[in-house]
Amino acid sequence: MRCRRLLAHIALTALAAQAAAQEPPARTANDGTVILESVAEIPQTLADRVNRYLNIRSASFAEWGADGDGMYILTRFADVTQIHRVDVPRGARHQTTFLREPVSGASRRPGGSDLLFSMDEGGGEFFQLFLLDPRSGEERRLTDGRSRNLSPVWTRDGGRLAYQSTRRNGRSNDVWVMDVSDSSSARLVFAAPDGAGWAPADWSADGNQLLITHSISISDSRVHLLDLRTGAMKRIAGDPRRPANSTGIAPRFAPGDAGVYLATNAQSEFLQLAYLDLATGKLEVITRDIPWDVDEFALSEDGRRAAFVVNEAGFSRLYLLDPLARRYRQVESLPRGVIGDLKFSPDGRRLALTLSAPTMPADVFTLELGSDPTTAGALTRWTLSETGGLDPDEFIAPELITYPTFDRVNGKPRLIPAFVYKPRAPGPRPVIISIHGGPESQYRPGFSNILQLWVKELSAAVIAPNVRGSSGYGKEYVSLDNGVLRENSVRDIGALLDWIKTQPDLDADRVTVYGGSYGGYMVLATLVHYSDRLRAGVEIVGISNFVTFLESTREYRRDLRRVEYGDERDPKMRAFLDGISPNRRAERIHVPLFVAQGQNDPRVPFTESEQIVRAVRENGRDVWYMKALNEGHGFRKRQNRDLFDQVIVLFLHRHLLGRADVSE
Repeated sequence: MRCRRLLAHIALTALAAQAAAQEPPARTANDGTVILESVAEIPQTLADRVNRYLNIRSASFAEWGADGDGMYILTRFADVTQIHRVDVPRGARHQTTFLREPVSGASRRPGGSDLLFSMDEGGGEFFQLFLLDPRSGEERRLTDGRSRNLSPVWTRDGGRLAYQSTRRNGRSNDVWVMDVSDSSSARLVFAAPDGAGWAPADWSADGNQLLITHSISISDSRVHLLDLRTGAMKRIAGDPRRPANSTGIAPRFAPGDAGVYLATNAQSEFLQLAYLDLATGKLEVITRDIPWDVDEFALSEDGRRAAFVVNEAGFSRLYLLDPLARRYRQVESLPRGVIGDLKFSPDGRRLALTLSAPTMPADVFTLELGSDPTTAGALTRWTLSETGGLDPDEFIAPELITYPTFDRVNGKPRLIPAFVYKPRAPGPRPVIISIHGGPESQYRPGFSNILQLWVKELSAAVIAPNVRGSSGYGKEYVSLDNGVLRENSVRDIGALLDWIKTQPDLDADRVTVYGGSYGGYMVLATLVHYSDRLRAGVEIVGISNFVTFLESTREYRRDLRRVEYGDERDPKMRAFLDGISPNRRAERIHVPLFVAQGQNDPRVPFTESEQIVRAVRENGRDVWYMKALNEGHGFRKRQNRDLFDQVIVLFLHRHLLGRADVSE
């Protein structure tokens, strides 16, 4: 008996030792906050080269100072993005917040100097609202510390705040109102009847009415008017019988509250700026002759000036608008890039904006305005972000191309737009296909230090396609991958691989795919279908199974995702979603894979990454895995982001370029 027990113990010990030997090698980094499995050590020579690009900074406009005296910006000097004050153009950036987590937004309290901002913990996206006294540096949390709070909107006198919150049940996106002098005064003013996105957008001048948006999907959103005195809610834009996107911009009351400015595609393929008369219900389209989406809008405090931005094939075009005469004129003097964060100075004489160009990191500018509301004066640069000692003249601008895909429109092949970055080195060059997330997002040609790093240090071409389902190209295009059409967008990547083979300066035998979130799913699906045409894949916080994703993504966003992907509670749809999920077909992935994930991700839980890592490894394939314990949907902390980008470059050196020696 004792002999049998001893033999059994020896056998179990041997099996345990064998299992342990099969476990991938793992180590920790960044003081134990990052776990790395099967990831090779980063050579110092590579880290030094990569870090020059990682030290490139950027800045974005946050808010004007009181009475237009200076401004507040968001930038990162240390580990995470914080609020800084800038007093004069190109002046010193004075850090105003010194917090452990990244700060989002900054909105000055009307009539005062206090700043409202939001911040979460560890990337979990349970954002809390804080009020900062910029003179003392002291901040006060306004929300409960447990719920998710977004979309804060001030009353005109700065006394009250409306915001979206999950405070009631953790699931619904309700609308709350608070007297800012007493945070315990917060009260529920609208209980959302479903899990879709409800949020406040603007207050009436007298503080008695709220504009509230209701986002069901990117193709179906509505605007409501809530009377806070009676609780009556009235839908003023958007029709459930004829779904359209009526919240392309946050709707704004016009002076006197007689009407509302909004952007809608109810009468067009594109989001058009329009004015809605509240008395008659008449919708007047202002930008009828512009066949592109309006995606930014700003109105001066006196309502006599306005500005809007048009997304023209990915590039931004800024227009100045005379709201009374409905006249507008394009501002021609701006560099070609991506524009956001529009806001007029308190006196209406300047317009602040953030501008990013393909070869210029995002920085803050102001545009002087003439006596005519449509006339622009000088453009002044307020921040000049550092480029890590790199020569900006060496940065590469992309070429906008289109390539044919598998289906046809009016008898001709459908064309897919893509931005192509090519190194100056002679070809044929290896290729990195970078696929955006969303899925209803769009790759736009703002500055990317990572793309510039790949082009220069790997001498690789980078192609960023906007496959079907991307926004910016009309409401039909954005719906072409919905539900059972999901894999048609993957076929668009297959068509891109075909196009690459026709290009003499691109190497079709050395191609990899890269993407995050929904783009991560696209990477995995591309590997499933086209592993024989690829060298490797890089997948960040991606969906590996639509059923498990929909069942585990946070409840406050689940209904919105079901509209896009399909409802997993329906047996037929569940079977379809499970059947196209990459982890069910992992045996078809034949190339090395790098997966990166944040432990606290509320959108795509870390289990999505772990199940694809496990499935691919069970088929004997090489997987590098990086998990950050203090991050969510991506990497926002400097130390983690730097490590992540270093690992990617090492992975691509080995598996795209086929180089063991990274000093080459």
